[in-house]
Amino acid sequence: MEFRTLRAFVEVVRQGGFSQAAKAVFATQSTVSKAVRQLEDEIGAPLLDRIGHRSLLTPVGEVVYRRAVKLLAERDDLIAELSEIRGLKRGVLKLGLPPVGSATLFAPLFAVYRQRYPGIEVRLAEHGSDQLEESLRAGEIDFAGALLPTSQDFEWQQVRHEPLMALLPAGHPLGGRVSIGIADLRDSAFILFDAGFALNRIILDVARRAGFEPQVVARSSQIDFMVQLVAAGLGVAFLPRLIAEQRLDPAVRLVRLDEPGTEWVMAMAWRRGAFLSAAAQAWLALVRELHSTALPDES
Repeated sequence: MEFRTLRAFVEVVRQGGFSQAAKAVFATQSTVSKAVRQLEDEIGAPLLDRIGHRSLLTPVGEVVYRRAVKLLAERDDLIAELSEIRGLKRGVLKLGLPPVGSATLFAPLFAVYRQRYPGIEVRLAEHGSDQLEESLRAGEIDFAGALLPTSQDFEWQQVRHEPLMALLPAGHPLGGRVSIGIADLRDSAFILFDAGFALNRIILDVARRAGFEPQVVARSSQIDFMVQLVAAGLGVAFLPRLIAEQRLDPAVRLVRLDEPGTEWVMAMAWRRGAFLSAAAQAWLALVRELHSTALPDES
């Protein structure tokens, strides 16, 4: 059963005859007659009782007409909905963003995207980069904010490159230095993020390469709380410079961590070879538009 034959039959009923239906579907009268006969042959029963120049619905024809009207309406709705999605008037974008840096890096992107595509629903998931990568790998989100280097399973667009800063209590003996190595903090207690944050992995890996296992005294997902723990003298924490300088505290000193492999490089990642919806492609285009020249900030 084809939509073409259903449309011809419905128009014959609506227009009250074959000649008028032919005009409605931009076909010849013989083409419309053949379409209706094809439909009758397929169903195995007459749909129209032809009396002179009039055509009346048979009992079977009434059932087919009622169903055909609904089917054609659903088809039209489907076409319209797909057209809206392709035209970015509707759709869903699933983003995974880490708590560290999102307000600064991704909130402006989000605002521009919403302005350009107000009909797209944006669903946000907020976790550490490691956890977001698992969600991305499972197909639960379209994109994830991820720290580089990341898995070969993903493609990525770099968004920001920042050095890491050690946050030291004001009374710390190294607080007056311009930069320090991780080994200089061997005897200091560390304040790290909760599990699932890629920044933890960076800090722990570089400490182990320096030959020690840090004493971790606290873990949190709240940056402001971690800064206050440092201010209270509990230990040292680590943040990208961009974020650390937004949370200056008179009781905290910022000292650059001078260690290879500790740069904070944030990227927008997606599954390699994955299908990207029109909404997702628009997001990626915007990220590339605004961050295609993201380079290391060495100032």
